[in-house]
Amino acid sequence: MLLTAGGSTGCGSLPYDMPYQADYDVSSFNVVSREEKRTAAPFASGLCVAARDVVSDEGPDMAQVEAAGLFGLENREVLYAKNIHERLHPASLTKVMTALVALENGQLNQTLTASDAVNITESGAVLCGLKSGDTMTLDQALRILLVYSANDVAMLIAENIGGSVERFVEMMNEKAHALGATNTSFRNPHGLTDSEHYTTAYDLYLIFNAAVKYDTFNEIIHMSDYQTAFYDRDGKEKAFDKQNSNQFLRGEYQAPTNVTVIGGKTGTTSAAGNCLILLTRDENSSLYISVILRAEGPDVVYGRMVDLLDEIHK
Repeated sequence: MLLTAGGSTGCGSLPYDMPYQADYDVSSFNVVSREEKRTAAPFASGLCVAARDVVSDEGPDMAQVEAAGLFGLENREVLYAKNIHERLHPASLTKVMTALVALENGQLNQTLTASDAVNITESGAVLCGLKSGDTMTLDQALRILLVYSANDVAMLIAENIGGSVERFVEMMNEKAHALGATNTSFRNPHGLTDSEHYTTAYDLYLIFNAAVKYDTFNEIIHMSDYQTAFYDRDGKEKAFDKQNSNQFLRGEYQAPTNVTVIGGKTGTTSAAGNCLILLTRDENSSLYISVILRAEGPDVVYGRMVDLLDEIHK
């Protein structure tokens, strides 16, 4: 099977004329499964594809950022790409995949029960204070996961939806492969640092692009805050009231004129730096996904994201 020749960006025919390899490095050029024997061209036909950087002299200043990408969903166009196939730690952007797998395999009204797996002791880890025996619905858990980025809730979701955390992580990796995100390796459902836990800016576009097809996901990532109550093992209420960590939704940063931030996900660890992925729309309601990985500080990730979104009208 041969890949057809073509341009290096956009969607459709591909820039290589060589035998297909199942483990080809560029993720969207891969197949869904070897059994289906599908070549890369049909698989990538509905996706934005970039085999290399897409930059210009007039492009945004992406200093102090390791990787960045801007993808137009309407025209399936890569508007900007820097190191989008470089494997990097994603921090809590991992939770986009956690939510996607949970939405595909769970029911929003099902009750989740915490075990000792929620006892995360890593310094600095964001937690909502879950204890063994606590219960909440999957709907509540997803909102706490994506709005507040609680790592203990990620473990709660994983164990209840997957049967075990280990099986859920396998499901995450299986879903990544099915989406073509083959430069991705998940080792946990929360994104706390593991040397073998990594993804790329491009793979995150693929994962986020799949997640935003769910109305519930879009509703949650647009929330500026979330209040609820869940229950301990004795049936007593435990109140939860937190703001979204996304500073665009909190009004602390503004998108460029005629660009609206619908929502997104933040992530920060010492290994990953500051990470951010957004869904935005322009004045014509055309949608865009933008992602920045390993920015050197919160001001950098938001400032550079504003610069990146400026490319929508250039």
